[in-house]
Amino acid sequence: MNLVLMMLIISAALSMILAIVSFWLPQMSPDTEKLSPYECGFDPLGSARLPFSLRFFLVAILFLLFDLEIALLLPLPWGNQLPDPTYTLMWTATVLVLLTLGLIYEWLQGGLEWAE
Repeated sequence: MNLVLMMLIISAALSMILAIVSFWLPQMSPDTEKLSPYECGFDPLGSARLPFSLRFFLVAILFLLFDLEIALLLPLPWGNQLPDPTYTLMWTATVLVLLTLGLIYEWLQGGLEWAE
C-alpha cells in the first residue's frame, strides 16, 4: 500500500475515534458556574467596585509572557536551515535563559503562590 494513502487512512481513523470518544467523555450535568457567561469568579450582577486580588492579574501577565515565548520560538525550525545556525541557537538560548531566570525570580518572590 502506498505510504501516503496509509497515513491518510490512519489519520482519518484516529480523527474519527477521537471525535466519537469526545462525545462520551464530557460531564453531562454542568453546574451553574460553568453555565454562567463569566467564568472568572466575579459575580456579573454585583457591584463593579468590589476589591479583587491583584494576584489574578499577575498570573494573567505571566501566562501572556510565556505565550509570547512560544511566539518567539516559532521561527526556530526555519532558522536552523540557515547556513550558520549558531546565531539562531544563541538567540534561542538567550531567550530561554532570560525567561527561566524570570520564572525562578517570580517563584522565589512568591508570585506564583495563588493562596496565602
